[in-house]
Amino acid sequence: MQSLPFVHEPWYLLTVALGAVLALLLLIVRLRLHAFIALSLVSLVTALMAGISVTNVVPTLTSSFGGTLASVALLVGLGAMIGKLLEVSGGAQVLADNLVNRFGADKAPLALGVASLCFGFPIFFDAGLIVMMPIIFSVARRFNGSVLTYALPAAGAFAVMHAFVPPHPGPVAAAEFLGADISLLLLVGLIIAIPTWYIGAYLYGQYAGKRFNIPLHSLFSLNAESPMPEQADLPSFSSVLLILLLPVFLIFMDTGLNTLIAANVIAGDTSVVHTLRLLGKTPVALLITLLVSIAIFSRRYGMGKIESWCGDSLAPICGVILVTGAGGMFGGVLRASGIGDALAGLLADTGMPLIVAGFIIAASLRVAQGSATVALTTTAALLAPMVAVTTGLSAVDLCCLVISIAGGATVLSHFNDSGFWLVSRLLNMDEKTTLRTWTVMETLLGSLAFIFAFILSWLF
Repeated sequence: MQSLPFVHEPWYLLTVALGAVLALLLLIVRLRLHAFIALSLVSLVTALMAGISVTNVVPTLTSSFGGTLASVALLVGLGAMIGKLLEVSGGAQVLADNLVNRFGADKAPLALGVASLCFGFPIFFDAGLIVMMPIIFSVARRFNGSVLTYALPAAGAFAVMHAFVPPHPGPVAAAEFLGADISLLLLVGLIIAIPTWYIGAYLYGQYAGKRFNIPLHSLFSLNAESPMPEQADLPSFSSVLLILLLPVFLIFMDTGLNTLIAANVIAGDTSVVHTLRLLGKTPVALLITLLVSIAIFSRRYGMGKIESWCGDSLAPICGVILVTGAGGMFGGVLRASGIGDALAGLLADTGMPLIVAGFIIAASLRVAQGSATVALTTTAALLAPMVAVTTGLSAVDLCCLVISIAGGATVLSHFNDSGFWLVSRLLNMDEKTTLRTWTVMETLLGSLAFIFAFILSWLF
């Protein structure tokens, strides 16, 4: 079947993308249709309207859905089991008590955020958030406050580290396209990421926690059948810390070795390096951590209870996984339709300063197709030829350009971003509340990073 001649025109594709987002808002927010159904329906209609051939529609939907599940399902499943074991054993409460005792009740959100900044250096956003979630919920339950007060500073910490700081793949790939120095980018990224997090995640999280009272999710909440163990039966602080730091250490092996290979410091084709990097892949690292957790807790509670708790942890996450996969499917359809490429083509030759153009193009791509990494790397590739012929760009300018692009790729997380649905379901928020909290925070983080990068580039 031949498509109409205007189907691949930029104006038409952008109209389809806008209509798809408006349709999701109507179906989910106004008509209260379940998000999984709405995303599946709108993805199908969008694929047809955007000119994807009838024979490729279902493969496009299933490959996008499956691709998202491949990266999310294992992490959420393994993370949920680790979180359940930490929760029912009292391990999460042990760590929460130590944080509160050392930093004070008023500083608990700050302590969670700082811990997440440290964990977020090597660990990816979704894995870090899942591992930290039982700690966040334990602190929130202790003070009976909105979970947003404690969750947003932690989630924002993982978000800024993932977007702005090597060795995460987005900034590393953008640096390679633009010729930015990785070591200097690490320094510039940290200089910008920390104040960006403090204003856009920590301070905003305190505001959002007062405005939106979000109760604890049952995924990490104790019930009458799983009471808190007696004080004498609680695991040691060192055991809990081992469980939390083990995946961080393992994942750092992969990301750290990858950075050393990219910098030609070590050879990447040896069996030892391949083995260490395998152990550091996020699903493998979480599986190893889960096995260590089982070994620690089974001596105290027995394998029968451990097996039961692991089974109980999987039931509540089915909705999380399916809706997140459907969100990835919607984003995949938009990418396959060429909507992002059409938008980038319209914006690439605007004559704006590079640092401004990078932010706007990346933000537009982020809104159009959802994936922050795709928006970041695509924008960097588009601007690379312009950077090559532009004189007077210092090493700091190039690093600030990478951060500006990363800031644009962070803003306006919405229905086509699988991370939007992951946060929504983990925190048990409806879509409207997620837009008013998570989307606002992501937009603050991206905009602040751009402002700081622009100022830093102007000063140096």
